[in-house]
Amino acid sequence: MSRFPRKAIPSLAAFAVFMVAWECLGAFGSLQDSVLPRPSLVLTTLIRHRSLLWHHSVVTLSEAFIGFVIACAVAFILGMVMDNFSTLKNALHPFLVVSQTVPIITLAPLFVIWFGYGWMPKVIVVVMVCFFPVVINFLHGMEHVDQDMITLMRIMKASKMDIFWLVKLPHSLPFIFSGLKISASYAIMGAVIGEWLGAKDGLGEYMRRSMKAFAVEQTFASIVIITVVSLVWIWLLFKIEMALMPWRKTENTQEE
Repeated sequence: MSRFPRKAIPSLAAFAVFMVAWECLGAFGSLQDSVLPRPSLVLTTLIRHRSLLWHHSVVTLSEAFIGFVIACAVAFILGMVMDNFSTLKNALHPFLVVSQTVPIITLAPLFVIWFGYGWMPKVIVVVMVCFFPVVINFLHGMEHVDQDMITLMRIMKASKMDIFWLVKLPHSLPFIFSGLKISASYAIMGAVIGEWLGAKDGLGEYMRRSMKAFAVEQTFASIVIITVVSLVWIWLLFKIEMALMPWRKTENTQEE
C-alpha cells in the first residue's frame, strides 16, 4: 500500500500539469470553449447536471454490466465445450475470428430495427464486443497448461471435470482476467455505441443530444464519466484477481 502512491506520483504530476496547461490555454483565449472546453467548465457541467447525468449513467452502466455478465458466462461455457471437443474447436474458431472483422457500428442499427429502442439492442452490442477477448484468452490459457500435470491427473484416474477444475481453470486464471479487463474497457463503450444509434436514455443518447445542441462541455462531461467508470471497473477486476490469485502479489513484489 505504501508503494502505490509513490509509483503514481509521476503520472499524477503529469496529469496535473496537463490539466493546468489546458485550463490556462482556455482562460487566455488560445482555446475556445465551444471547441475544447476548459476542465473547470467541464467540472461545473458535471456538478450542474449531476442528477441528469446520474440517471443516464445508471442506464448505461446497467446495460454494460448485464451484457458483460452474459458475455462472460457464454464465453466460459463455450470455452469449456471447445476445450473438450477439439473438432468443435477447430470448426468454431474461424467463426469467432471472423465475427470480430465485422464493424459493430454496422450491426447496431439492425439490432435497433429488430429489437426496438429498449435495453436489448445495447446489451447485445455489449455481449458482442466483450465475448471475444474472454473466450480467446480462456482457450489460450487452457492450451498453455502444463501437460505433465494433466498426465499425472489422468494417471490418478481423475475425470475430465476434475482436471478442468483442479488444473486447467487455476492455471488459466491469469489469461481469463486479462480477457476480462479488456472486455471491461469495451463494455461501457459498447453500451454507448448502442445508445448513440438509438435509445431513450443513457450516456450515448445524452452525448448525441449534447452534440446536436453544440453543448461540447456536456459531451466532455459524459466522456469523463465513461472514463472514470471504466477505470473503476478495471480496478475492481484487478482487486478480484489479486484476491483469487494471492501468489501474484508475491511475484509482483519480487519483480519490484
